[in-house]
Amino acid sequence: MGTTTGRRMILNLLLSPAGSHRGAWRHPDTRLEELHDIRHYHRLARLAEQARIDSLFLADGLSVEVEAVRHGPILSFEPLTLLSSIASVTEHIGLIATASTTFGEPYCTARFFSSLDAISGGRAGWNIVTTGVERTAFNFGLKGLPPHALRYERAREFTEVVLKLWDSWEEDALVQDKAAGIYADPAKVHDIRHEGTHFSVRGALNAIRCPQGRPLLVQAGASDEGRDLAARYAEMIFTVQPTLEEAREFYRDIKQRTVLAGRSPEGLKVLPGLLVTVGATEAEAEQKAAELRAIISVERSVMSLSNLLGMDFSAYSLDDPFPPLPEPQDVNAYHSFHALVRNILSQEQLTIREFVHKHWSGSGQLAVTGTPKKVADVMEAWFLGGAADGFNVMPQLAFGGVEAFLGLVVPELQRRGLFPERYTGRTLRENLGLAGISVYHGS
Repeated sequence: MGTTTGRRMILNLLLSPAGSHRGAWRHPDTRLEELHDIRHYHRLARLAEQARIDSLFLADGLSVEVEAVRHGPILSFEPLTLLSSIASVTEHIGLIATASTTFGEPYCTARFFSSLDAISGGRAGWNIVTTGVERTAFNFGLKGLPPHALRYERAREFTEVVLKLWDSWEEDALVQDKAAGIYADPAKVHDIRHEGTHFSVRGALNAIRCPQGRPLLVQAGASDEGRDLAARYAEMIFTVQPTLEEAREFYRDIKQRTVLAGRSPEGLKVLPGLLVTVGATEAEAEQKAAELRAIISVERSVMSLSNLLGMDFSAYSLDDPFPPLPEPQDVNAYHSFHALVRNILSQEQLTIREFVHKHWSGSGQLAVTGTPKKVADVMEAWFLGGAADGFNVMPQLAFGGVEAFLGLVVPELQRRGLFPERYTGRTLRENLGLAGISVYHGS
């Protein structure tokens, strides 16, 4: 099935232990004994694949605020390890893991994702992040978080090195000729000999070429530097857009930047986040939403705000006015999130508690509560209205919420011809229609 425009919606499912809502672990339906059990993730992955979801995504962090563990679970599995396990119980669904360019090394990253691609038969994706949490720097021997511009400068070179390593084996380098005694043709395996500002890497990669050529490249930054990085390299971008108007503007901008980078705009798929609560009826959906509002941890939400804004909220009470934000040029955390909060506060005078309840319970994402028809209506409007190529779906509850979206909304999208009923390719890139569309490579 397909739309009259020839496009079809892309759906990625964010995997969270209890759900995307910060209080989801306290919900009566959440089975706490399963949150740190690999079988929980296997179950969700199988359900998503049965519904024909394109890919699964695991966010990641490299630090934890000790006080934060009081207010909810953290992801207990390293993403590449977890997705390698999921690969063994699935056949088609894409597997996207987050890895930092600020606190990683290109050679290791290239090996990790090459391995996941081989294990999964060509279904791996790398979410490229620069990491904007100050605390993380202290776990890697640094005195503080490197400046925003420097993190993105490093990210560009980091990505270049990884791409070179993935390309260090030509497609037909593997010979495996027993009679001639030639396993691989050394003329088709190349040292990359990269010498740059941040990295010196000889190569070649000690792994054969990935089944899909190279893993899918994903990016999630929305600052100017983040958008330029995505336009140059990414094949999918996860974005936070609360309104249709803002989503359209972002969509137009990122597609234009992709063209300026020498690529086809069709080579970068834009997926806004969608926080979703679905019920068979409007009343059922609203009841679910009310249950979640009742168990939200305002304190945990403020800790999250502190990390993303790079601000210390400890000197304020929850009922104090929201404190002044630093000037944009002084921000070294997440620039796009800082801009989003600044825009809200320029229009409303809010206490910290009011901000959390009104705006931060949804993390600034598009949030929809309602029937399958209502959710599908919003998704269709964004998809056909020049705002999205698909969605990064974030069910508020992992127990029940995932099943509701997969069992109620996906069939509605399929009935409308917006989403396919079966996988059509062998690799993730083939299923997304990105096979053969090149990523910009080279200075």
